[in-house]
Amino acid sequence: MKQDYLWGIDLGGTKIECAVIQAHDLTQVIARERIDTEASKGYEHIISQVARLVSRVSDQLAVTPTRIGFATPGVLNPATQTMKNCNTTSMNGRPMAADLAKALGVEVRLANDANCFALAETLMGAVQEVNPNAEVVFGIIMGTGVGGGLVVHGQVINGLHGIGGEWGHNILEEGGKPCYCGKSGCLEHVISGPALEEYYEAESGQKLRMQQILQGHLAGTDAAATATIERMLENFGRAVSTLINVLDPQVIVIGGGVGNIDLLYKEGIERIKKYIFNSGEVLTPIVKPKLGDSAGVFGAALLFAASQR
Repeated sequence: MKQDYLWGIDLGGTKIECAVIQAHDLTQVIARERIDTEASKGYEHIISQVARLVSRVSDQLAVTPTRIGFATPGVLNPATQTMKNCNTTSMNGRPMAADLAKALGVEVRLANDANCFALAETLMGAVQEVNPNAEVVFGIIMGTGVGGGLVVHGQVINGLHGIGGEWGHNILEEGGKPCYCGKSGCLEHVISGPALEEYYEAESGQKLRMQQILQGHLAGTDAAATATIERMLENFGRAVSTLINVLDPQVIVIGGGVGNIDLLYKEGIERIKKYIFNSGEVLTPIVKPKLGDSAGVFGAALLFAASQR
């Protein structure tokens, strides 16, 4: 029976979630459970929290897993087998795959949470409705940060350095704001929610949330709000055009809070046309996700299923 289940864990900074789904019917979710990460207590405690959660779900199902996929906030460096680029900084430099396998007594597979998002939306979510036979899918995260995930033939592309699909740390604005990655002007510091809110504050002298800025723009009563939305749309068009020029995916899915802004799917596509190397024609379906905050944990569960496709 345990071979009929796919186990996934979304390892977030504030919560750890486990999901178990039916291997032969991905719509059947057998169990879901979450606990606090308690990341402030350190790396070893995070590992123990994962073990505690797996034990709890195993007891509920009276089934023990043999393999578990993990969505992680950073990536596993293929060369060193240690974590890097994690905003839960205690994970960086640690052999997390080996430590999890030892603590749990199972085979593990790790992928960045944006890659897991893209995989879940490809195999279970929006892509199934738009083009279930899509060979190349790119998943965009536009929220507190900006990231991306790449899926080809139903499999996550981690890449030689483990940074496959990493979209948010390409330089979009020369001389822009410094980024924690060491560069300046990264996409994440131009079109993420916080970056856009900071831009609006600099233009207006007021602090507003992104939804309020959007409403000011739509009402036509706030010039600073319109300038902020214009900045978002123009830079979205520039950045996404490079994705299409290089990868030419059959579907792009946009997750994250900023990804809920409807203008991206209308005016944003018009901006892509300005920059794409295709005589101004954009045929790529650019869609909202279907799985919400479930995409990370479902994508983790699918990491082993995808490898068998």
